[in-house]
Amino acid sequence: MQEDSQANKSSDKENGHGSGLGQDQSSQALSRSVLDNGENGAEEDKAFVSSALKRRVSPSGLGLSSKLLLLTILFVMLSEVLIFVPSISKFRVDWLTRKLELSEVAALVYTEASADMMNEKLEDELLARLNVQTLALRTKGERQLLAMVDMPGAIRRDDDIRAMSATQSIMAAFDTLLWGEGRTIRVLGQSQSNDGIIELVLDETALRNAMIQFSINILMLSLVISVITATLVYIALRGLLVRPIVRLSANMERFSANPEDVDTVIKPSGRRDEIGMTEEQLAHMEMILAKTLSKQKRLADLGLAVSKINHDLRNILASAQLFSDRLSMLDDPTVQRVVPKIMGALDRAVDYSRAVLSYGKAQEAPPEKRLLNLHHVANEVSDFLDLPNNGSITFSNAVPQDLEIYADPGQLFRVLLNLCRNSVQVMKNEGDDSIISRLEIFAEETGNQTDIIISDTGPGVPEQAKKSLFKAFQGSVRKGGTGLGLAISAELVRAHGGTIELLDREPGAHFQISLPDRTS
Repeated sequence: MQEDSQANKSSDKENGHGSGLGQDQSSQALSRSVLDNGENGAEEDKAFVSSALKRRVSPSGLGLSSKLLLLTILFVMLSEVLIFVPSISKFRVDWLTRKLELSEVAALVYTEASADMMNEKLEDELLARLNVQTLALRTKGERQLLAMVDMPGAIRRDDDIRAMSATQSIMAAFDTLLWGEGRTIRVLGQSQSNDGIIELVLDETALRNAMIQFSINILMLSLVISVITATLVYIALRGLLVRPIVRLSANMERFSANPEDVDTVIKPSGRRDEIGMTEEQLAHMEMILAKTLSKQKRLADLGLAVSKINHDLRNILASAQLFSDRLSMLDDPTVQRVVPKIMGALDRAVDYSRAVLSYGKAQEAPPEKRLLNLHHVANEVSDFLDLPNNGSITFSNAVPQDLEIYADPGQLFRVLLNLCRNSVQVMKNEGDDSIISRLEIFAEETGNQTDIIISDTGPGVPEQAKKSLFKAFQGSVRKGGTGLGLAISAELVRAHGGTIELLDREPGAHFQISLPDRTS
């Protein structure tokens, strides 16, 4: 018996040291991973910020202000071109109309004057003043030639002012600008004094020169209007858009250089337009990012701290296992009854140490499901928390004794233990003997799943904790807690394909775990 005990002792010692060594290596690997990821992420962030700063210091091409100025000038000039087309057409029609009106006055002189008053010299001077080659009057279907130069040019184009549409007038205007130099045209217009028609033959050069001068005047006026309009639009857009965008860009650079500093978060200007909404959204995003980075830094520090604690915890657990081995050699019935529980507690402590490391690596081992008696698991949780000997808290195991559940034994025990420990710690803190402190575990089969309800008569879960109840470091239900227990429990339940939730019941806190059966 003594040799067997020594052999078991040696074997347990080797297993304990081997387990501790594996934990130590895992913790060191975790700390290296956390530190390496942090350093690599920091280097990548610095490289990105440096690249962004270089792009801003030496930008390629025009800035936003210059582009706005040029685009404004371009668009104003385009609008002036659209205005120029009908304007030049109207200018040509008005020029020819005035020429016809003057010619009509000359025609009246011819028709009213006596024959001895008109001579060749007066006729030539009249045609020269009108700058036409032929002047004729059509009345009642008859054409009367009133005056003509000696050698009129060959007619290349006919324009009837009376019947020209807007499109024809525009085409005639551009035809004059392109081909009107030295060209002779015939123009017809309605006489104002009678039903006759005034007919003119003239050189189109003077008309073309007048149209070119008009176009130059329009161009110069358009340039002046474009510059003035562009300047005003530029000033307005720079104040409304460019400066706020530059402010946003500068804040992004400043925040990127130190995203953990909440002082670098942009202060919204209070504008109620799209720019103001963008500032508010950016401020909200930067605040969330700053808090997230701060939490990640805490997690990195936690990983390093866990690796150090785990190193020392391995030695402590190994020593505790040796002492337990020595106690198991005693024949005292009380010792023989208590030592297995101590050994079980030490084994679970080793498993929890590994679980914390697994959580630091953001992964849990997949559940190894077995068919369990849930009533016995609930009793184990009660024994581990020493609830039978706790006079201040009444424990009730309301799970049917024959209720079976398909789950991982260790992981289901951890889930129930985390929830029950929270209840015990909350109710112990009350410290008033008149307050009823009761903890109950109840379970029942509903359809193809099993519902487990852990209820207590404590103060319940604070409203602020309900929003992030199952998130690490955010969902603690008591002062000084980390919220890891609930986060780990939720992760283990999800790994089983189940759900965990806080029921809306009073008094106390009531958590329900729903796990599928073997057929689900």
